[in-house]
Amino acid sequence: MHQNKVALVTGANKGIGLAIASQLAAQGLTVLVGARDAARGEAAAQRIAGDARAWQLDVTRTDSIVAAFTRIQRELGRLDVLVNNAGIATFGKPSTTRIEDVRAVFETNVLGVIAVTQAMLPLLLAAPAGRIVNVSTRLASIAAITAPTFPMRGIGGVAYGPSKSALNAVTVAFAQELEGTKVKVNVACPGHTATDLNGHNGSRTVEEAAREPVRLALLGDEGPTGTFSNDAGPLAW
Repeated sequence: MHQNKVALVTGANKGIGLAIASQLAAQGLTVLVGARDAARGEAAAQRIAGDARAWQLDVTRTDSIVAAFTRIQRELGRLDVLVNNAGIATFGKPSTTRIEDVRAVFETNVLGVIAVTQAMLPLLLAAPAGRIVNVSTRLASIAAITAPTFPMRGIGGVAYGPSKSALNAVTVAFAQELEGTKVKVNVACPGHTATDLNGHNGSRTVEEAAREPVRLALLGDEGPTGTFSNDAGPLAW
């Protein structure tokens, strides 16, 4: 078995995922840089100071997920942290958003998370302190998006925001099933961050955005499970 703690970060070849991977590597973890494109994953891993390894993974393909799990089991024999960061978005009016675009967003943001988590769970359950972190958004919060003063009211549309609301519910479902085990499952909001997802119009850097996912990935035994938070504290569901 590999001596260091091992973390798999999906969608880690750029943006927030790359920042999360970099910060976990800086904490001494062996980080698997999950990426659909192997070459981009390799380029990203080379940018990270520490033990970072490219790991080909397309969260929408069962064969890719199984191959990633098999490789982790064979080469490292352990997985301590799973950060489900991979995500896509489409924005627009609910009345005109194409249903195929909605389907694609849910396929990655919800079904992909479920599939990867299910596949990696045997290793996480075998870890001394397994941690699962799902990356969400304030746009997933029904309490936030229904508040008249919410600055991003109406932006989430029928694809991105609702897919992340579903992801929050998925997080709670896994956390409840895994109560009584050593695995903790939480969801993090990175904040309005400048990334390719939003055309780089966010106000936060990816380094700032990575703070809460990394904190949750490194929770001690006394830490919570089934929570939704950003780096300022708990968020309303």
